[in-house]
Amino acid sequence: MAYIEVSNVSKKIKKTVILDHINLSLERNKIYGFIGHNGSGKTVLFKLISGLIYCSEGSIKINGKKISPDKDYPVKIGVMIENVGLWPNLSAMENLSVLAKIRNTATEEDLKTALRRVELNSGTKVFSKFSLGMKQRLVFAQAIMEKPDLLILDEPTNALDKDGVELFKSIIKEEVARGATVLIASHSMEDFNNFCDGTIFLSDGKLIRTQGV
Repeated sequence: MAYIEVSNVSKKIKKTVILDHINLSLERNKIYGFIGHNGSGKTVLFKLISGLIYCSEGSIKINGKKISPDKDYPVKIGVMIENVGLWPNLSAMENLSVLAKIRNTATEEDLKTALRRVELNSGTKVFSKFSLGMKQRLVFAQAIMEKPDLLILDEPTNALDKDGVELFKSIIKEEVARGATVLIASHSMEDFNNFCDGTIFLSDGKLIRTQGV
């Protein structure tokens, strides 16, 4: 059984078709790259898989359970999708502490470990004073702090320098070794050559082709 099953999924906003009959079958404990230009549908597909929005047509199942508004999300998830809500006047640790209270599964040590892993040592500096790279590292830290089964990362290397990209990739490999499944979206394959187990190419809301899927 596929871990993630996307079956004939379409998404319309008003009368505009954003995704057009997408079919995918993805295995557990692998890294999948989703490649496409801005407006290709990557972010909307990730929001659908994350349960943040719902399909206009078709269905998505994770671990055999359908994502729907009347059911709990079927697995532990970590999400890094545009405009993650962080508090501008709180420090990195304070932001993670507030988010951790939602599920109450991450300990203070888990939060400290997540910050160490992304090499973010901001002290009392507040989020609004962070550089773009620091902000990206904190958003990544919140995605991994609760040891998720599924990691969904939309353009995670934006604003990161070369060392930051390599650190990100090493953490992803650690997460997969721990047992996570990882979905990464990017407008370019450059950062992910020979990194993903499978690659999905999207354009104008349609699945164009796959590689290793």
